[in-house]
Amino acid sequence: MQNRIEEPSSNPAVVPSHWSRRGLLKAAVAGAGTLALPGLTRGDAPASPTTVSFFLVGDTHYYAPKEAPDKLDEASQQTNSRLIDWLNKLPGTAISADAAGGPGATVPTPMGVIHAGDLIDSGDKGAAATARKMQDTEWAAFLADWGLNGGDAKLKWPVFEIHGNHDGPRGDGPVVADIINRNKKRKAIKTASDNGLHYAWNWGGVHFLNLGIVVGGSKEVSRARRYDPKGSLGFLEDYLAKNVGESGAPVVVTHHVDMARYSQPCGQELPKGNPEWDPCDVKGYHQALAKYNVIGALFGHTHVRKIARWDGTPKEPAVGGVNYFNTDNAGHYHSATQAILHFEIGAKEMVVREFATKDSWETGAWTPQAWKFAIKRG
Repeated sequence: MQNRIEEPSSNPAVVPSHWSRRGLLKAAVAGAGTLALPGLTRGDAPASPTTVSFFLVGDTHYYAPKEAPDKLDEASQQTNSRLIDWLNKLPGTAISADAAGGPGATVPTPMGVIHAGDLIDSGDKGAAATARKMQDTEWAAFLADWGLNGGDAKLKWPVFEIHGNHDGPRGDGPVVADIINRNKKRKAIKTASDNGLHYAWNWGGVHFLNLGIVVGGSKEVSRARRYDPKGSLGFLEDYLAKNVGESGAPVVVTHHVDMARYSQPCGQELPKGNPEWDPCDVKGYHQALAKYNVIGALFGHTHVRKIARWDGTPKEPAVGGVNYFNTDNAGHYHSATQAILHFEIGAKEMVVREFATKDSWETGAWTPQAWKFAIKRG
């Protein structure tokens, strides 16, 4: 599933409020530099002991074909293995000048990697024997690459994953069950939901919440959702009230599905087409975030990188609202083009960069642009 890709203005001095990869390629021809959106600042991120560094990935789609369910697809295995290699070796390497790196700028050691879901490909294929074998093969390969707390598998860094629609659209199945088990062993977790699926932690004074496939459970309607949110909205509201309150501390939330498309009026009748994210839940989610210092909403799902704002409506581009970061697919077996995002949250500024490949991670390079956001740390 993909969002429409927006084109930038032909005038490089006019900055659109969100950019696609296609837009950045055009901008690069005109001479790309640091991209400052409305309310953002230019200049390098300040060196600070409070800097929080992490990677965001999504949609790795580990895949075992039904014809050979006990063997991982070769393209899937190689793409994801090389992705892990890049995540391991990028820290300490130079950030290119056209990605606002500056002289001597290197990638900081990350506190971890956030995975925005669709870890595997076949979790939505049901519970038949062949489908379950595919899921087991895919999940075993994911675990062998990603591990949990860092250094216990191929990845050097801790990973903080959520489930997507390809992992278990109804919030069940072996992958979702194992995420709950893994949450009991994550060293950084501050608290988890009663069902064990949603969780939160703190990096350097920034609150992070992983909220699953969608954020929902609004009490305005009692209908069944297409994707069961498993009480994520209630967990979000409770955590923010008890742990953030009026402190002004920055908050980052992660879920799998994008929200602007589903920002429709909340009614008692089921919306046409039974959308992925119930409009009443989207409304509740926006209301839950409104009074807090949310510096980023992270997600994947669309297989297109998009950085913009969301004001609780489907209007795009929105002038105000929550900054959101829709990361591209990072390891999909059907695509040679992949990308990941890197975040640096400093004392006064958040810098976001993209690292991408056109050949399934045989090579990779920084996208010639950077996004810089003025932030408050409470």
